[in-house]
Amino acid sequence: MANEGDWLDRCLLHGSVFTQALGKVEARTGVSKRYQAIGLLVILFLYLLFGYGASLLCSFIGFLYPAYCSIKAIESNLKEDDTQWLTYWVVYAFFSFGEFFSDILLFWFPFYYFGKCAFLMWCMAPVSWNGANVIYNQVLRPYFLKHAARLDGFFTEFSEAAGNVRDEASKIARQAAASALTADKHKTT
Repeated sequence: MANEGDWLDRCLLHGSVFTQALGKVEARTGVSKRYQAIGLLVILFLYLLFGYGASLLCSFIGFLYPAYCSIKAIESNLKEDDTQWLTYWVVYAFFSFGEFFSDILLFWFPFYYFGKCAFLMWCMAPVSWNGANVIYNQVLRPYFLKHAARLDGFFTEFSEAAGNVRDEASKIARQAAASALTADKHKTT
């Protein structure tokens, strides 16, 4: 049976900014990256349970690091990292959309922000079974493949309607500008 700490050790081998910073602290203090990470996770856990601004911290964790990794993925020549972070953002978008409608209720649940943060960290974890891969492959992808033609039709109609609204608004704005110019000319004469 594999050691339960193996996943943490694998995450700490990942060459991220976070693990590099832990490596520098390890070199200076002699405290292993593993113990530093466990300590930081305990502090994060306690702060998410009892700290002020847990919502901001959750958003910070769920957005800033993945945004950084996404920029690195865009700049690299590898397709795999692009797919990993695109998958994360698709799951993040669906989660955020669902949270928008349920946040008023979920906010009152104890440990909500800890659960949210744990979920987002699972979604971005550098393991094959991370949340983004599992949710995308088990839930979102099958639904999308089943309904892709209808979704394409909806978005095509929506795009055309938005274009018509834009054209009409532009026409009204031009007419209003012309009317204002004409009214201004009549005032001066």
